[in-house]
Amino acid sequence: MPSLFPTASTLSATFGLSSPFAQPALPTKRSPYAARSDLYGSWDVLEDAKRTTNKVGNEVAKEYTKLSNEAQAKAGKIELYSAKYYAACTFGGMMACGLTHWAVTPLDLVKCRRQVDSKTYTSNIDGWRKIIAADGTRGIYTGGSPTFFGYSIQGALKYGGYEFFKKFYSDLAGEENAVRYKTWIYLAGSASAEFFADIGLCPLEAVKVRMQTTIPPFATGTLNGINKIVAAEGVAGLYKGLYPLWARQIPYTMMKFASFETIVESIYHNLPGQKSDYSKGAQTAVAFTGGYAAGILCAIVSHPADVMVSKLNSNRLPGEAAGKAVGRIYKDIGFAGLWSGLPIRIVMIGTLTGLQWMIYDSFKIFMGLPTTGGAAPPKESATEKVKDAVVGQQNS
Repeated sequence: MPSLFPTASTLSATFGLSSPFAQPALPTKRSPYAARSDLYGSWDVLEDAKRTTNKVGNEVAKEYTKLSNEAQAKAGKIELYSAKYYAACTFGGMMACGLTHWAVTPLDLVKCRRQVDSKTYTSNIDGWRKIIAADGTRGIYTGGSPTFFGYSIQGALKYGGYEFFKKFYSDLAGEENAVRYKTWIYLAGSASAEFFADIGLCPLEAVKVRMQTTIPPFATGTLNGINKIVAAEGVAGLYKGLYPLWARQIPYTMMKFASFETIVESIYHNLPGQKSDYSKGAQTAVAFTGGYAAGILCAIVSHPADVMVSKLNSNRLPGEAAGKAVGRIYKDIGFAGLWSGLPIRIVMIGTLTGLQWMIYDSFKIFMGLPTTGGAAPPKESATEKVKDAVVGQQNS
């Protein structure tokens, strides 16, 4: 007799596909809707941004290369260590120093005022707030004009002079000794360059410091400040801070150039390949890194003299001898006072030096010249290799 109930096989055949455990596999092919780009608009925006950035970057690179080629064609071939080479380095130094020193005027202003009187402001932010409240936003750039002109002159003489004196002392030492005692060459070359650079800087530095350390400012601008100093003290008044300036700037520049050359050489030594293997952008990045590290050392070495320069330009008595003035000021501030404002100066000088080397080396690249530092020792020539091989055979 047939059963009134369906068999298990019948139930399975009829309702098996309805079981949650027997669902057919989902199709692996994406549906048309899943592939629609308008459902993923954010990804399109990112891709468009990337494409636009790459396009703009390529256009900028092309324009830069075009301008560089035009400048090199106009200047003609620049031989290393020729008069044209030193002129290019001088112009690059002027560009590197004038703009960067002007840019950090707000930091320099507060630093100078705190060096002269540490109670003037409780902090850098407090200083900027009070200056803006009293003189407006332009007030934080008090002394900016003599800063720009003074350090443009100084940068031109310093960088151009360094390239000249480095070659001069290398030739005096001879090829072998120049490589062996290269650090001493860097130190001597930078010290000689800074000696002359400070003579150009000193009058404008005197105006800058007086404008920044007096409230209200000593003068309304560069020419007004120079005229006031000459009228009151004669031309000698513009140079009364020269010895302290030398004491500050010569050790600073010696550390700046020697440590930069050494740091950059060390960076390339620890990177794979040779310096020439790296792009222009990579070489300028190395220049900034080496410059920033060198700037930190510069700030520490030169800071006591920097404090003394600020004090002398603001507190030196008429007719007072430099040595006597230094002794009197040191007695007032003590050893600790020589280090007032050091943290902000480390930030300022580190950034400043890094940017200066980056701008300077970028300009050298623009003019088709090699960047500073990191050059590998000269390779042995083919003639010397043959000579060494012959000598080796004879000895064997």
